[in-house]
Amino acid sequence: MPDRVTAFPDRSISMRRLWVPIYGPTVLISIGMGAVVPLIALYALDLGATVTQAAIIVGLIGFGQLTGDLPAGSLAQRFGEKRVLLAACVVEAAALVTASQTSSLLVLSACVFAIGLASAVFGLARHAYLSEAVTIGYRARALSTLGGTFRIGSFIGPFVGALLIEQHSMGAAFAFAACTSLAGGLLSLFLPELPGDGARTAPVEAEPQARLSLWQVLRDHRKVLATLGSGVFLIMIARASRQAIIPLWAASQGLDATTTSIIVGLSAGVDMLLFYPGGAIMDRFGRMWVALPAMAVLGAGFVLLPLTDTAVLIGLVACFMGLGNGISSGIVLTLGSDVAPPEGRRQFLGGWRLCADLGNVAGPGLISLVSLAFPLGVAAVALGLISWLGVGWLAKWVPVYDRSRDAAPAKV
Repeated sequence: MPDRVTAFPDRSISMRRLWVPIYGPTVLISIGMGAVVPLIALYALDLGATVTQAAIIVGLIGFGQLTGDLPAGSLAQRFGEKRVLLAACVVEAAALVTASQTSSLLVLSACVFAIGLASAVFGLARHAYLSEAVTIGYRARALSTLGGTFRIGSFIGPFVGALLIEQHSMGAAFAFAACTSLAGGLLSLFLPELPGDGARTAPVEAEPQARLSLWQVLRDHRKVLATLGSGVFLIMIARASRQAIIPLWAASQGLDATTTSIIVGLSAGVDMLLFYPGGAIMDRFGRMWVALPAMAVLGAGFVLLPLTDTAVLIGLVACFMGLGNGISSGIVLTLGSDVAPPEGRRQFLGGWRLCADLGNVAGPGLISLVSLAFPLGVAAVALGLISWLGVGWLAKWVPVYDRSRDAAPAKV
């Protein structure tokens, strides 16, 4: 079992100073991306892509995130979170504007990949900043709220996108997303400097941890990445598979697109309601009290799904799984912050997020692989078993809860 949860030196910042520059950009950008991501496949089809080509183009977002995870840690270490956040937002906005104007599938593919890269950099910098800015007694609530604001934005985004398409065009949705990215970047400029950092007017070469290379940090902490990182990989397999398999199962049972959308929306609504209670439980009782029940609930949902054949039953199981996913909002971010070393923190979090993003890509891929030889219900049961395997794995490797970490009061 890994060491107890540890804190960074007392460099915490009042949460009131972080609401706008941390959570504001997350809401804005997730609304914009929520408006665009469902349209990428349709846009590719309009440009002449086949269904297979369109699916590959959509998948380039995930590939871009995987590619960007490790470099993102090094960039944040070298230039500081504030600069990196702004740069990621500008790159994302430029990619969105270019995508809205192109008639080339090749250019669209490059833009989608760039969006994935920017997303990885933005996510890492935001995670690294909160890991150090918030006192450990409030860490899980801060990070679960970050996950919750992302969920809220992603829930609103598709409705905004649909309205823009109806009133204007598909390109208007991309332009809207570019504006939200730029607005998010501007809000990020108001991030307070971390105590002890000072104004970062030059790359932070003088800091001792800056001398640590990415590969040295990953090598030094390979055991944590291989053990607890594997648990996070399993969490993300379950989460990503849930999003993919519910619409597929609904379609296989003859439900129309409208009914399926309502089911997915209800599940997302349940998911959004529980992010703060989940963070409070983690801060009060420990991370395991959320990680294990969440995986157990998701596993049960996967196993129950093949037993459903009506909209009501599928909706109930989808909401039940939303309950498990919602209560665990921020668990991946929180665990990463807990075990990240004070020196090489940003590089370590790059490796940590790579473990998570690999699971995010592997989940839907596993559904496709199993479904090639077996019915979709078998894939659901297999995912349930994998989720329950994750319960045992996390029980062994989640860090021990230590009440002494609450000695310093949270700054709210």
